[in-house]
Amino acid sequence: MINIFKIVSFLEGISYILLLGLGMYYKYFLDDPTYVKMFGMPHGVLFIAYIILAILLKYKLKWSGVTFGIVCLLSLLPFGTFFVGKYLKN
Repeated sequence: MINIFKIVSFLEGISYILLLGLGMYYKYFLDDPTYVKMFGMPHGVLFIAYIILAILLKYKLKWSGVTFGIVCLLSLLPFGTFFVGKYLKN
């Protein structure tokens, strides 16, 4: 399950960067919200999957509150989820 979580965390990070980078650029500078709609839903689904998997792994791997907090904090920072795979040990 940890490998699935690492994959989801990577994909969630990619979707977040695309949403913030391309989506916001097109919406606010070119007045075209198409990319926000296109990247917003996949990012939302991946974010929810990330949080659910983090909760499941917290209990399965008996993470401390600090580890769980760091994993959740990394989901909010751009590029943060790219470090989850390095932070967690199999």
